[in-house]
Amino acid sequence: MSYPQLLTPEEKLADAKERMAIPEIVVICGSTRFMAEMADADRELTFAGHVVVKPGCDMKTPHPLWDDPEVAERGKQRLDALHRAKIRLADRVLVVGDYIGNSTRSEIAYARSLGKRVDFTHPVVDTAA
Repeated sequence: MSYPQLLTPEEKLADAKERMAIPEIVVICGSTRFMAEMADADRELTFAGHVVVKPGCDMKTPHPLWDDPEVAERGKQRLDALHRAKIRLADRVLVVGDYIGNSTRSEIAYARSLGKRVDFTHPVVDTAA
C-alpha cells in the first residue's frame, strides 16, 4: 500500500498562492540608504500587478521608536527576522541600489539558498554573476 506524499510547507504555500490567484510576490532588499529608490521600485512593480514587500523601517533615520540603543538593537534583530520571513514568502527578490552591504549580502545568500530568483537594479553589484 502506498501512502500519499506529504507536501512541504513551501509546496503548500505555493499551492495556496496558486489556488487563491495571488500575483507574484516580490521582496525588495537593499541598503536603507536607498529607501527612495525602493519606493520607486515598489510603485513600478505594484502598478505592473505584483504584490510588493520591502523594508518598512529605516533605522538610520532618527525616530522615537528606536531612540533607546537597547530597544534599537532588539528592534534590529526583530526586523532582520521579519525580512527573512518576507523573503520566504516571496517568489523573487529585487535588490535595489549600487551598493551591497553585509546585511543585504546575507539576505541575497539566504534567498538563493531557498532557490529564490534574485534580480538587481544594478547587476554589476551581483558578486555571484
